[in-house]
Amino acid sequence: MATFYNQIPSASALFSLYTTFSAIKMLFRTILNEVVPLYIRNYITVKFAILFSTYFQTSFTFIIEQRWDSMENQTFRAAEIYLPTRLAGLSTGKLLVGSNDLKNPAAEPKLALPVNTKIIDEFEGIHLEWILDSIETQNFPYEKQYFHLTCKKQFREKIMTDYFKHLTKSAEKIMRNREKLLIYTYNREQSVWKAAIFEHHTTFETLAIEPQLKTTMIDDLDSFSKGKDFFKSVGRAWKRGYLLYGPPGTGKSSMVAAIANYMQYNIYDLQMQSVRDDADLRNILTSTKNRSILLIEDIDCGADSTSRRKTKKEENDQLQKQKQKQDIGVSLSGLLNFVDGLWSSCGEERIIIFTTNHKEKLDQALLRPGRMDVHILMGYCTPFVLKNLVTMYLKIDDHVLFDPIEKLVLEVSVTPAEVTQQLMASKNADIALKGLLEYLENKRFKKKEDTKVEEDGETEDAVTKEAET
Repeated sequence: MATFYNQIPSASALFSLYTTFSAIKMLFRTILNEVVPLYIRNYITVKFAILFSTYFQTSFTFIIEQRWDSMENQTFRAAEIYLPTRLAGLSTGKLLVGSNDLKNPAAEPKLALPVNTKIIDEFEGIHLEWILDSIETQNFPYEKQYFHLTCKKQFREKIMTDYFKHLTKSAEKIMRNREKLLIYTYNREQSVWKAAIFEHHTTFETLAIEPQLKTTMIDDLDSFSKGKDFFKSVGRAWKRGYLLYGPPGTGKSSMVAAIANYMQYNIYDLQMQSVRDDADLRNILTSTKNRSILLIEDIDCGADSTSRRKTKKEENDQLQKQKQKQDIGVSLSGLLNFVDGLWSSCGEERIIIFTTNHKEKLDQALLRPGRMDVHILMGYCTPFVLKNLVTMYLKIDDHVLFDPIEKLVLEVSVTPAEVTQQLMASKNADIALKGLLEYLENKRFKKKEDTKVEEDGETEDAVTKEAET
């Protein structure tokens, strides 16, 4: 027994051996760095890594980043939608929960993807492991996220050919049946879209418009949603442009909400005043997601979209003045390229909706088909719209005041918003309709007074001209 212990090296001998080995290692590394060029060392390192991966590593990992070629990575988006349905396969004891239901704070919280947590999925007997990872970027506190998808090396081709198709189709199905929509607004300072829950409950069933217009809109939207192969066959971007025009209060915003709820599309609400220049406008377009509505309200007030096209000298003069103000803005050519140029094809299944109170002010180049495919007049209240509003707000189908109110609606210009305001004054049908009748009578009286003033003014001008002659 004593002989065995005598054969064990002492601690000092072991330390001396370790020191000698470390010195030799450092010497060898120094010689290697001095003699062997860097590119050769890197080449050897890569070859060793490949050799190790080929013969010793049994798994393969796909990395799926948020952006791909300066656009949103649709594979990342599909995983982001699909994986919350697989949260039962969490391999760790943590879960991300939250709620944004302002109307029901006590509602059961929703589940979301935790960062750095393994999620297990299975596809045709293949075991798959997903991990959502993130790194901080210069745009603090925003993070760059990406997925790791790991499988056995022998299933790599199967995952590429079949699983990713399954992922995309599953995500598309989930999107078409999503419970809540989002509305985004563009933050100019941070150059990002910020989202909020879209809870506008207007649908085509509750929208007070003429039956023919409702049928036309639904048929056109259905045709667009099924038109992927058609748009591809004719070489056009899969998008649709709508122009909603008419006086304020005629239901343009409600029409947008009805379209969004019918198509189950999120809305990107863009204020043209928040866009710096044409380049910024292109970045904004490419950062929106597919299956969405891009809404640009009051287009005649934002970009250089009105009147005639300017000469080159006028454009240069205006550009110089805008540069001095450091607020270049969007040019008409930039807007046209945004709507129907090469950049408009960066994405698919998108609806672009413009609204304006003054269609006549818009440049004709902006109005042609391909840019604004469908022009929809949101006009003043009609007898049919009136009855719909009364039925909706007062829950009645007939009343003794219907006839005089309908006659006044045909005589004066009143918007659905004005009618709605009067109907909401009281839940009592008699009081509400009497108030509406008085409101319309006052509008008729004012209209007659305005007409009389105009006629008197024209008469005075005529007399003045005769006297001067």
